[in-house]
Amino acid sequence: MKVLVAGALWFVAALSAASLVGWTVESAPCSPPDQTLETTSANDSEGELVRLQAELVAEGLTQPSDMFTLPAHDELFVVEKPGTIVMVEDGHVSGPPVLDMRSLVLNEGNEQGLLTVRPDPQFTESCRLFIFYTDKYGDSQLASIQLSGTGSPTADVRSLRHILEIPQRHAWHQSGSMVFGPDGNLWVSVGDGGGIGDPHGFGQNPKRLEGSILRLDVDVSSYRVPADNPFASSSAGRPEVWAFGLRNPWRLSIDEESGLLFIPDVGQENVEELDIVDWREPGLNFGWSVTEGAGCYREVDCDTDGFTEPVYEYQHDGNGCAIVGGQVYRGNAMPELDGQYFFGDFCRGLIKSLTYQHGEIASMIEWTDLGRHPQLTSFAVDAVGELYFMTLDGGLWKIAPEKAKQTG
Repeated sequence: MKVLVAGALWFVAALSAASLVGWTVESAPCSPPDQTLETTSANDSEGELVRLQAELVAEGLTQPSDMFTLPAHDELFVVEKPGTIVMVEDGHVSGPPVLDMRSLVLNEGNEQGLLTVRPDPQFTESCRLFIFYTDKYGDSQLASIQLSGTGSPTADVRSLRHILEIPQRHAWHQSGSMVFGPDGNLWVSVGDGGGIGDPHGFGQNPKRLEGSILRLDVDVSSYRVPADNPFASSSAGRPEVWAFGLRNPWRLSIDEESGLLFIPDVGQENVEELDIVDWREPGLNFGWSVTEGAGCYREVDCDTDGFTEPVYEYQHDGNGCAIVGGQVYRGNAMPELDGQYFFGDFCRGLIKSLTYQHGEIASMIEWTDLGRHPQLTSFAVDAVGELYFMTLDGGLWKIAPEKAKQTG
């Protein structure tokens, strides 16, 4: 199988949380509630869990951060820095770049660059790719670009069309995850724009695009605001905003079968959180920067009225430093895992999965048999729903059932 890799700057959503140690607030943040959920280790199971292995698909890539596929094709596209698309065959890069937009991409910060690429749901007719990247001025850009050719596809930077610009004051917390929802709209996560503790208050200001999830109809040359967006006809917020109160969500995903929107949000001081909500519920406020996780961030006794609390959170003490989402498994190779949401942590490198039923987490598994992969960057699925993950050191891995050992 040929693997197509998009060379883009790795957005280290994790590094902000890890690099801001030493900063304190006047009032100690509230401690998050104890998590009483029992986590099962794959190594501790007695045969009831399928055994998994991480199969190396490609190595030597340049900080891969994302992957996608195209309709009616089995090639894989992986997003790397600093803004190129190359083809990988038999684990090695081969041929000229499919796309080279390094001249347009800022590649200086840990959380800047070409962050996400998603094909148009109508790709067979439009040949459009949607891209989220940091331009040379440090601002976030949502744009489209045309892909042409079949055996050796190419994308011409002259076909780039800008859709939405988000000015940035800092080099951090740009997020930039994108997913097309069951409604056909493009969902885009935008971080709070950086600065320690959201100094500009963007997280709690729906009149800003920062710290939000945007929902856009891009079935036009630019974009339209869906009429049912919560602020589409209100002056209380930007019409593009679907939800807000987020710090640095990396990466959001929507599971069409369950109707759930998964939002892993990288924390500031000590808490990583995972929000799981119905994707059809608009206007939710996830609390940042009044809260970090379910606990108060700036004050001991803060007002959390109206906030949507995370369904899962963990502290940094030995557990990691930055949550990395995450996909629900819907493939055929591991039917026992249907409906499991896989995610991990950038620092700890262990992969977990959970099931979410009736408004709560029903089970949690830590997949120790997959090994430890520090600098875990992202998860993705291929055209048939099989699951992959990437690491900052250049590895693309597939999660697969453990093969039976050969006996002589």
